[in-house]
Amino acid sequence: MEKFVKLKEVTKSDCHFLYALLHERDTIVNISHKEMPSYKKHVRFVMSKPYSKWYIIYYERQKSGSIYLTRQNEIGIFIKKKMQGLGIGNKALQLMIEKNPRTRYLANTNPKNSKSIKFFTKKGFKLIQHTYALSGEELDSFKNEKN
Repeated sequence: MEKFVKLKEVTKSDCHFLYALLHERDTIVNISHKEMPSYKKHVRFVMSKPYSKWYIIYYERQKSGSIYLTRQNEIGIFIKKKMQGLGIGNKALQLMIEKNPRTRYLANTNPKNSKSIKFFTKKGFKLIQHTYALSGEELDSFKNEKN
């Protein structure tokens, strides 16, 4: 029997689950933040509706991850560690694309996140750029440089 995967749009009641999911992430693979936000900040972020679409992924009626689509058509996906490798991400990606047709999708991944790179490459995504950032202490240093 095929395992059942379903997507449900994120609501305020999902904040605890999403916070626990965020806590599971290895900070080395994140591209959006380097440290864990407070729960209060997290709830504010979730309730700000930061993405075009954001879903909780259910696997056999159990919350197993989340997937989102930004307003720039960037896809982000994370499956609970104990549930990775079961094909949940594949099905969730397929369902999200079916529900939100676009002509192009992007996936921004940290170059150190080999699992994510392998996942998206296997699905047919192609590498189109490497992006570098200048911020924080490095930016301050650059501004104060004497040429």
